Amino acid sequence: MANPSKAILMREVKDYLYITFGLISYAMGWAAFFIPYQITIGGTTGIGAIIYYATGFPMQYSYFIINAILMTFAIKILGPKFSIKTIYSIIVLTLLLEFCQWLVRNPDGTFPQLMGEGQDFMACILGSALCGLGLGIVFTRNGSTGGTDIIAAIVHKYRDITLGRMVMACDFVIISSCYFVFGDWRRVIFGFVALFVIGIVLDYVVNGARQSVQFLIFSKEYEKIADRIIKETHRGVTVLDGTGWYTKSGVKVLVVLAYKRQSVEIFRLIKDIDPHAFISQSSVTGVYGEGFDPLKTK
Repeated sequence: MANPSKAILMREVKDYLYITFGLISYAMGWAAFFIPYQITIGGTTGIGAIIYYATGFPMQYSYFIINAILMTFAIKILGPKFSIKTIYSIIVLTLLLEFCQWLVRNPDGTFPQLMGEGQDFMACILGSALCGLGLGIVFTRNGSTGGTDIIAAIVHKYRDITLGRMVMACDFVIISSCYFVFGDWRRVIFGFVALFVIGIVLDYVVNGARQSVQFLIFSKEYEKIADRIIKETHRGVTVLDGTGWYTKSGVKVLVVLAYKRQSVEIFRLIKDIDPHAFISQSSVTGVYGEGFDPLKTK
């Protein structure tokens, strides 16, 4: 039992190291490109940025305060496993935003425009690439930066609204609100461009995490695997009766439909229970019904 425990511990340590690296990339995207050119994106960092542009109050403090309030609701609703990594990310990102701004700030307290004056679009692209890279790394390690992710997850738990749509709705409101600070629609457009680029880079990093996948799992420990999948990933499991034609013996087959971003978690828990399990994973172009997208009809 010692070896599996050690392996799990090392895996968790590796997850936190990757999450930290992703948060560094995200914080540098803000400090080096978004803040100097006054660009706003979605999420609670976007809210913090708008408050900073309007009042001068440091964005990292607003980010931390808002997320602290949200986490008081999320801990009971979303469970401790989600909360631990999210709390870690919130605290570390708050510190990194402070550090990265100190790193690039001029002695007089202003931020240098590294791309030169008037290069808002290039700063938007480069900042988005760094933020998208950082978020992609965090998400592939089952992490979260909190903010609208928490709101979307809570709403999704009680209402038939997909996570993606809820996050997009929150981000749309946040980015559009920067017009009331600057009175300039260009800032709003830059915000949506940044959001679009972040989405592309994030999807590239996680290799299409928003897609759905289908698992066929063959294992003698199918009951334990099914129980853990339902409990930890909140995905449904169907058990089929099959026959191994070579041995002519009966076999149980687990069928699981999940989001692609959950693939790593599912593979890990299967390996923890039965390292010799036979698994088939295939991409699914569309999954409709409870827990996924609503059934679409014309």
